[in-house]
Amino acid sequence: MLRFSIVMIFAAICTLQQAMAQEKDFTLSSPDVLVESGFLKFLLPRFSLKTGVKIEVQLGGKAGQAVFNIKGRGQPVMQGLGHVFYISVANGAGGPRYEKAQRFVTWLLSEVGKRTITQFTADDTQVFVSAKSTAVEQTAVIFEGNPTQGGVLALANCGRCHVIGKANRMKGIGSSPSFAVLRSLYDWQERFETFYLRPPHPAITQIEGVTDPFDPSRPPAIYPLFLTSEEVADILAYVSEVKPADLGAELIVHQ
Repeated sequence: MLRFSIVMIFAAICTLQQAMAQEKDFTLSSPDVLVESGFLKFLLPRFSLKTGVKIEVQLGGKAGQAVFNIKGRGQPVMQGLGHVFYISVANGAGGPRYEKAQRFVTWLLSEVGKRTITQFTADDTQVFVSAKSTAVEQTAVIFEGNPTQGGVLALANCGRCHVIGKANRMKGIGSSPSFAVLRSLYDWQERFETFYLRPPHPAITQIEGVTDPFDPSRPPAIYPLFLTSEEVADILAYVSEVKPADLGAELIVHQ
């Protein structure tokens, strides 16, 4: 009986280990044309080999933590197969899966990622070129929020630390970049869409229906921000109309 119990325990451990080995770190949704081209089978193992992060491709239109799309959402990555492809991290409650998805996006936009993309061939022909290498005019992203309301929300909530415009030109914290400077960054949209996941915001920000409640044992050090997803969309619409700061030479972003 004891031997049988040991065997059963060992079998259960092996099953658990096998399940853990098969578990993916995050999911990626993609247009069918990108899947059918064989590009993802070329790209994803190279990312996983360098980082140890495993990705599961979602088929049939299922949502993933990271999203390839041809609708102009997120950062332009490459052009080929008759489309410009964009990449973004889907809205979510944060956590390790979303952090690893963001790591994938950062890698794609890096010089190493760009070189990897251009190395993919079909019938000995290069399929993709970097989006920045194309002369194709990009369709402007349309923000659905209310920019006027977004300006009011930004001043009331973000103006405590950031200079958002003339309304609080001399009242921001020196270590916090202004909205104009943030607007100058190539990934400004993704930064504002996910600001509540970026330190120090998780400790002081609650997004209704998105973030987890504050830990009662670790209350916010300052009066917290309480926003809805619609209000975040309004702020994003406002920021889209902020004139980027003229920083002279091209800004170098250290990841």
